[in-house]
Amino acid sequence: MNRAAYSVVQALSRPELLENRAYLNGAWVSKAATLSVEDPATGELIAKVAACGDAEVDGAVENASRALETWRELLPRERGVFLRRWAAAMRENADDLSVIMTLEQGKPLKEALGEIEYAASFLDWFAAEGERAYGETIPSHLSSARLAVQMQPVGVTVAITPWNFPSAMITRKAGAALAAGCTMIVKPAPETPLSALALARLADQVGIPAGVFQVITGEAPPLAKRLLEHTDVRAFSFTGSTEVGRILLEQSSKTIKKVSMELGGHAPFLLFDDADLNTAVIGCIGAKFATSGQDCLAANRIYVQRGCYNQFLDAFAEATNKLKVGHGLAEGTDIGPMTRSSVAEKCRQQIAQALSAGARIVAGGQDSPLGRNFVTPTVLADVTDDMLVAKEETFGPVAAILPFDTETEVLARANKSEMGLAAYLYTKDLNRAMRLTDGLEYGMVAVNTPKFTGAPIPFGGWKQSGLGREGSRHGLAEYLESKYICFGNVAA
Repeated sequence: MNRAAYSVVQALSRPELLENRAYLNGAWVSKAATLSVEDPATGELIAKVAACGDAEVDGAVENASRALETWRELLPRERGVFLRRWAAAMRENADDLSVIMTLEQGKPLKEALGEIEYAASFLDWFAAEGERAYGETIPSHLSSARLAVQMQPVGVTVAITPWNFPSAMITRKAGAALAAGCTMIVKPAPETPLSALALARLADQVGIPAGVFQVITGEAPPLAKRLLEHTDVRAFSFTGSTEVGRILLEQSSKTIKKVSMELGGHAPFLLFDDADLNTAVIGCIGAKFATSGQDCLAANRIYVQRGCYNQFLDAFAEATNKLKVGHGLAEGTDIGPMTRSSVAEKCRQQIAQALSAGARIVAGGQDSPLGRNFVTPTVLADVTDDMLVAKEETFGPVAAILPFDTETEVLARANKSEMGLAAYLYTKDLNRAMRLTDGLEYGMVAVNTPKFTGAPIPFGGWKQSGLGREGSRHGLAEYLESKYICFGNVAA
C-alpha cells in the first residue's frame, strides 16, 4: 500500500469505505487493469481502481434487468425504506465520506461535509416522493368507457456522473430512479470513483438488493458508449460538459432512450446599484467561489452597474483576498486545488488573454506556491464581452467583472449565450426583479441569494445547458413512463 493510501486508511473510522473494486450485482469485482486515483493537491496516488470493460458492462445491464423484475413490484413505501436507510448510513459515516471526497476531488473538507448532507437529502426526499407518482383519470369521450393514466418505471437506467460533485450527483439521480422503481448503473468520473464506491458500500450495507444499484469504474468514453448501445437500458442521465453531452445524445439516439442532462453553465450575475452592497458582495463570493469555482452554477460573468462599480470592485477584491488557498483537509481552507490540471491551465490562459485585451487585476493573479493545480482566487476588472473569460465557462476561481449602464442592455448581454442554466440577480426593486426573472433565458434564477438548490426544486437549464430536470417531482418523472388505459364496456 502506498504512503498516501495508507494515511487515508488511517484517517478513516471505517477503512472498508475506501474501496477500489467495481460493485456489480451485489459483489465486489477486481480487474487486472486499473485506473489511478490521485490527490489533486499533491499528486500522490490514493488508489488503483478496477478498470472495467465490455464484459462488465454487459453483465451489469443483465443484472439490472433481472433485478428490475422484483424491485419494481415493491410498494413505493417499501422502496422508500431502503432509500431512507441509505441516507441514514451516509449521515452516520459523513466524516469518512467527506475525507474520501476531499482527497480525490480536492474541495475543502467543510464543503465535502455539506455535500454529503446535500446528497443524503435527495434519498430522503425521493423516498417520500415515490409514493406520489400519481396517475390520472380522464373524463371519457367514449360511451360506456373509463379512461385512466398510470405511471410506471421506465426500466434499467444509467447515470454518468461528474467529478465536481461526486456524491450528490449520484444520489440526485439514483434517489429518483430507485424511488420510481427503476434499477440504476452508475458510471462515475475517472477522477472521483472512490466516493461512488463508498456509496455502493453503504447501499450494500443497508440491504439494497443485488443489481438494483451498481457502480462500474474505468475510463468514461468506452464504458459510456457500451452502456448506451444496450437496448435494455431505457434511460440515462448525465451531468457534465455540453460537448460530451452532445456525443452521448448522439450515441443514445440509436436506441431511442429517455434522456436527462445537466450540461455546462455560464451564469450571469446582475448587480444593480440599488442593491445592498454588503449583501451583494457576500452573495457573489458564494456564487463565484463555492467548490473552488468548479461548479456549473458559478457566477461566470459578473455584471455591475456603473453607479456601484468601483465600490463593488474594492469590497469584492478585499473579500477575495481573504480566501485561504490550501489542501482541502487543512483547517480554514476556502479554495482547494483544481481537480484537473487542464482546469487550472484554462484559468491561467483566460487571465492572460484578458490582461492582453485590456482587463486589469484587482485581486490575486499570482502563481500559487502550492503547485500547478492551484489557482489563486483572481478578480479581473473592466472585462468586456469579447474576452475569453466572458465567452467561455471558466470553472475555476477567476471572477470577471463587467460594467453595464441600463437594465435593457444587461439583459441582452446576459442572454447572449448558448448556455442557460442559472442566473443571479441583486436588486431592491421588486418590479425590476419581476421583469428580469421573466426575461432571463435561464432555467433557474436566484434573486438576492447565492443559494437556491435542494431536493424539492427542479434543477436544470434551457438552451444548450441541458434537457429535463433533476430533483422535485419533475426529477421523479424522468424515470417514469405514462401508460394510458381504456376500459371498455364498464357498464356491461
